[in-house]
Amino acid sequence: MEFLFAGIGLVILLLAGDLLVRGAVNSSLRLGLPALIVSLTIVAFGTSAPELLISIEAIDDNAAGLALGNVVGSNTANILLVLGVPALVSTLHTSECDTRKSYVTMLLASVIFVAIAFIGPITWVHGIVLLSILALILGDQARQALAHRRTLRAMEEDLEGVDPDMPWWKIGVFLLLGLIGLPLGADIFVDSSLVIAQRFGVSDSVIGLTLVALGTSLPELATTVMAAIRRQADVALGNVIGSNMFNLLGIIGVASFFGDIPVDTSFLTFDFWVMLGASILIAPFVFSNTRNMTRRWGAALCAAYLGYIWMVIH
Repeated sequence: MEFLFAGIGLVILLLAGDLLVRGAVNSSLRLGLPALIVSLTIVAFGTSAPELLISIEAIDDNAAGLALGNVVGSNTANILLVLGVPALVSTLHTSECDTRKSYVTMLLASVIFVAIAFIGPITWVHGIVLLSILALILGDQARQALAHRRTLRAMEEDLEGVDPDMPWWKIGVFLLLGLIGLPLGADIFVDSSLVIAQRFGVSDSVIGLTLVALGTSLPELATTVMAAIRRQADVALGNVIGSNMFNLLGIIGVASFFGDIPVDTSFLTFDFWVMLGASILIAPFVFSNTRNMTRRWGAALCAAYLGYIWMVIH
């Protein structure tokens, strides 16, 4: 039953997050906010809302290990599984896209995050540092987008394509359901996950690294599979890189204001290094103009993820 309730909580979280993003985007555009600002703030934070609510709920339930495990496990899953599965479905033509700058930024963010974690525990002071770095990254992205008018126009068309004729009453319903559903889903999901952890005699960190991380990575997985089928490797890579940066800087940054986040020794000796190693593993595909992520590489990444999960559980 606990797995069923966890599944129900996750579905509520994902649906509520989607409704909140759609309602917020359309209301912001109707109020005259620039599409660029909406994209870099509301959409980015909105799509990370399920992970954020889970982390906050876990801290409130004195299970901070689940919050940290969720972020670290999601980042590892994003690289190994969320890129590996689409590569198995259809070769990711990474040689055709340029994500070098964002990739290097993600690596630097990861290193800074690990360094802060070694100081541990992660407090609100560290949270301010992480959020400040995120603000600098968003500001740089805004500057770049404004310098390329075609990118800005495409972004506006993309956002307004959500539903430019959505009536205000419908926007209100989406916002209300999203705001109610997110905390409800997070509460159900976290409580069920903790019961599962107790039943199987594992720590909340292990549940965060496995069950919670895998569940919250499903939207990214669906996005990258579709991007692979459409030969949009830049979308697949960009989705993973952006998600990983937001997980480390945004989610942990905000969650730290709700309580200190202690860092278990297992993170310092194993999980952080797997996360960093997985990130470095895709460097050849980011920097090469000839190398694509083939099915063979997809199988290798998926196998590496399964091996990681086996080691975490055992």
